[in-house]
Amino acid sequence: MNRNNTRDKWLDAGLRALASDGAGAVRIDRIAAKLKLSKGSFHHHFDGAEGYKRELLAHFEAMSVDALEQAIDGVQTSGDARAVLGRLTELVAAGRPELYWPELEVAVRAWATWDAEVRRVQGRIDKARLTALQRVWRPHVANDAEARVAALLPYLIAIGAAVAVPPVGADELGRVYEKLLPLVPR
Repeated sequence: MNRNNTRDKWLDAGLRALASDGAGAVRIDRIAAKLKLSKGSFHHHFDGAEGYKRELLAHFEAMSVDALEQAIDGVQTSGDARAVLGRLTELVAAGRPELYWPELEVAVRAWATWDAEVRRVQGRIDKARLTALQRVWRPHVANDAEARVAALLPYLIAIGAAVAVPPVGADELGRVYEKLLPLVPR
C-alpha cells in the first residue's frame, strides 16, 4: 500500500480512514488534509465523491481478492491444500493487511448494512474469496458442496476474528490457523 502515484495515495488514505473511523470518515476534506493535497488534486483523479466511493470500493475489492489469489497461485506444490493453507497462514501471521486487515473488514461490512452498493461489493468479495478457497479444497473432497464447507471454515474464522472486540491480531489468527493445519489433507 505504499505506492507513489497521487491517485493511489488518495485510495490508500481512504482505506485507512475507513478502517480507523468508518464510512463517515471517508471525506475528501479530511483525506486531503492528511495527505497535504488540494481538493483540486482529488478532482483531477476522481469524478466527485460518488466516483471516489466507487473507485475506493473497487480498490478494496481488487486488493483483497487479488492478494488471496496471488498467495494461492504462488505455492509451488499446486493441488496440495496443506501447502497452500500453510502459506496463507504464514502470510496472515506476518500481518499482511491485504489478507487480514480486521478494522477495514469490519468497517466495510458495517457500511454494507446500510449502503446497497457497498453490500454488492462485499458480496462479490465474499464470493470470490470463497471460490478461491474452494479451489484449494476441491481435489481433496468428494464434491463442490464439501469443498464449500471446507472453504467456509478458515473464512468464517477470519471474519469472526475481525469482528471480535477487540479484533484478534494477525499473529494470534495465524496460531489459530496453525491448529487447523493438521486437519488439512496433503
